[in-house]
Amino acid sequence: MEGEVVSVEVISVNAGKPQTVTYQGRELSTGIYKQPVTGPVYLDWAQLEGDGQADLRYHGGPDKALCVYSADHYPYWENVLKRPLAPAAFGENITVRGLTEEEVCIGDIFQLGEAVVQVNQPRQPCFKLNVRYGRVDLVVLVQQTGFSGFYFRVLQPGLIGTDMPFRLLERQQHEVSVAFVNRIKYHDTDNRADIERILAVKELADSWRASFESRLQAGKA
Repeated sequence: MEGEVVSVEVISVNAGKPQTVTYQGRELSTGIYKQPVTGPVYLDWAQLEGDGQADLRYHGGPDKALCVYSADHYPYWENVLKRPLAPAAFGENITVRGLTEEEVCIGDIFQLGEAVVQVNQPRQPCFKLNVRYGRVDLVVLVQQTGFSGFYFRVLQPGLIGTDMPFRLLERQQHEVSVAFVNRIKYHDTDNRADIERILAVKELADSWRASFESRLQAGKA
C-alpha cells in the first residue's frame, strides 16, 4: 500500500570525495563514486562526515544532506545494465532495503541512529549517472521508472550506522509519497489539483516547490 512503511534494513552507509573522470573527451569532477564505510559516521546539518560533492550548485547542502536509495530496485537495474550492483551503486549515502519511493512521504520524520532526519524531496537524477555507467539513457530511465531515491534534511545531527536504529517517528499528515511527486513531475505534468496537493506539504524542498509553482503560473497564461 502506498505510504506504508514496512521493516527497513540499512545495508550500508556510504561516503566519498569527488573524483575526476573523463567523459566525452573532457575531464569532469563528480561525487557519485561512493563506498561503504565501517563504524558509526557523524551526520551534520549539511552532509555526512567524509562525503563530498563536486557541483555545489545542484548537490549537497541542508536540503540534500543525505541521499537514500533502495536496494529493492537493484535487480531491475542489474537486468538493464547487465552487471551486478554493489551498495552505493547510484551514488547514495544510505542503501536500504524495504523503503521505496511508494512507501515514504514528503515530510516523514525518521530516527536514523542518533540523528533525526526528514524526507523533503525525490532525488532528481543527474547526468553523472550516465557517466558512471557509460549510458546515454539512464537519467531518462530513472525518470520513467520513478526509481529515483530521495533526500533527507537533518533535524538533529548525530552518529549513524548500519547497526543503529532506523525507524519512522512521524508520518506527514498529507501522505504525499515520493512516488506520487515523481509521477506529477515527469508524467501527469499538467494535473493542477495534484500539483496543489504537493504544494500543500510545507516540508517540500524549496527547489521542487519553485518548480511546481512555476508550472502552475505557466498554466495560467
